[in-house]
Amino acid sequence: MTTVAAYAAPAANAPLERTTIERRAVREFDVLIDIKFAGICHTDIHLVREGWGEAIFPMVPGHEIAGVVSEVGPGVTKYKVGDRVGVGCLVDSCRECDNCKAGQEHHCVRGAVQTYNAIGRDGEITYGGYATHVVVDENFVVRIPDGLSLDVAAPLLCAGITTYAPLKQWGAGPGKKVAVVGLGGLGHVGVKIAHALGAEVTVLSQSLRKKDDGLKLGADHYYATSDPKTFEELAGSFDLIVSTVSAPLDLSAYLGLLKTGGALVNVGVPEEPIAFHPFSLIGGNKILAGSMIGGIPETQEMLDFCAEHGIGAEIERIAASEINQAYERVLASDVRYRFVIDNATI
Repeated sequence: MTTVAAYAAPAANAPLERTTIERRAVREFDVLIDIKFAGICHTDIHLVREGWGEAIFPMVPGHEIAGVVSEVGPGVTKYKVGDRVGVGCLVDSCRECDNCKAGQEHHCVRGAVQTYNAIGRDGEITYGGYATHVVVDENFVVRIPDGLSLDVAAPLLCAGITTYAPLKQWGAGPGKKVAVVGLGGLGHVGVKIAHALGAEVTVLSQSLRKKDDGLKLGADHYYATSDPKTFEELAGSFDLIVSTVSAPLDLSAYLGLLKTGGALVNVGVPEEPIAFHPFSLIGGNKILAGSMIGGIPETQEMLDFCAEHGIGAEIERIAASEINQAYERVLASDVRYRFVIDNATI
């Protein structure tokens, strides 16, 4: 075991504080990663504050990890010391079920092991990226292409794959009209990716406050959902809508924006249940779906795609001592568009 510095929440709703944690010794197929940057995801806040249910404490959040390999186990073949790598939302799975064999480890039927707030298959609690180092099996590590800076790449390990996966699955591309609901940590990356895929992209946001940003990021159109005329004007317009917000929406209204056979895919997760009228779904054979990150192969595909198209997150780098303040700013939508911790400050 190795003792490393970290920032942890000692209990639910408690401020995060500097502490130390134990990382396991490097096993045969493990890599030790010197974490350079860790993104702050809204999921971190949901879990620290038990918005999605009971959690494990003390908790070291962080599943947007970018760093450099500093040690490898004797059986490692994919990475060497000095490689630029990332770790996303999961660090293990059964590797035997049909989903795992198909590269869909996040849908492991026996349960994927999350990067933090989970119990690993060794019985130990997992701790995330708000730390100086992490030890991960090589099969759950991805390579960060040279064309991406580590700081702007870190949020792609969650925000990037979370938006890339549904855009690819539901055919975003030339000739398709795609709407992204919310221009936040997830949404701004989704806009960039949808644009790079060749789709006609519309941002649907509560107000026009971020319109200039949205258009610069690649959106073709930008509408305020607080204006009822938006839903009248855009009725039946979209092949695909990706909702990135963690607030409850009027799903019936958004389903009305879809073309016949169109899909509304939720990647944001509100803390409250959402209701909708079934007629808004069956009228027009519409699809209401969900999407949760992606497997390891698709995460690597996403990183390669982003490097090819010059896509990184829009970030504000912070010191670890600013994490608690950053959480409050995320809740106030006061970030454009992703906080990234400089882990050298831990």
